[in-house]
Amino acid sequence: MQKVAITIARQYGSGGSVVGRMLAEQLGIDYYDKELLSMVCGERGIDEKELEKADEKARPSLLFGLAKNVYDSEKSPRDLDEAVTSEKLFHYQAKLIKAVASEESCVIIGRCADFVLKDFPNVLRVFIHAPEDKRVERAWSIRSDLHLKDVSKYMEKVDRRRGSYYKYYTGQIWTDARNYDLCIDSSKLGYQGCVDTIVHQMELCLGWDSCKE
Repeated sequence: MQKVAITIARQYGSGGSVVGRMLAEQLGIDYYDKELLSMVCGERGIDEKELEKADEKARPSLLFGLAKNVYDSEKSPRDLDEAVTSEKLFHYQAKLIKAVASEESCVIIGRCADFVLKDFPNVLRVFIHAPEDKRVERAWSIRSDLHLKDVSKYMEKVDRRRGSYYKYYTGQIWTDARNYDLCIDSSKLGYQGCVDTIVHQMELCLGWDSCKE
C-alpha cells in the first residue's frame, strides 16, 4: 500500500484536529496528536504531565536557528532527562514523526510536522483556518469555562504561542501559505468538506487512489 503523510497545522477554533481525525478514519490510517507525547513517555518513562507543559511552547529568550541541526539524519537528538524542556521534546518528537512517516501512512497534527517532513516524499501539508467569529464560536464550545469576552483573548494567546513555536524551530511564519500545499477555510466547507478537499488534493498531488486503498 502507498504510504502518505498528511500534516495539518490549524488555527485554534478552526476544527483542524476534528478534520484530522475524520480524515484518518475515512482513509483508515493512524492519527497522531497527543499520541506523540504518549509515545515519548512510553519509550523514556517520563511523566506525561511534564511533557504537556513543554509541548508546542518555545522560550522567547532563546535565539532561533536550531532547526538545521535537528533535521540532520546523521545526528541523534539529545536524550530527554528529568529536566524536560521544549527543545528536547521537539527534538525527540521530530525523530518520532520521521520514524512514523517512514513506516506507515498517517495524519499528524501540529508540531511543525510539515517542516520536519519537508524532505520526505508523499507528504501533503495542510493549513486549516477560519474567520475569527466562527473560531470564537467553536472555541467557546471547547472552553465553556471562560466568559465569552475572554474566549477571543484565549484564542489569540494559543495561536500566538503556536506561531512563536513554529518560528522558533523553522525560522518561518506559521500562517504563510507558501509553507503549505493546501490552505482551507473550514467555515466555508464544513469538516466533511475539508476532508473531501484534502482527499482530492492527495489524488492530484500524491497520486492517491482512494478506490484502491
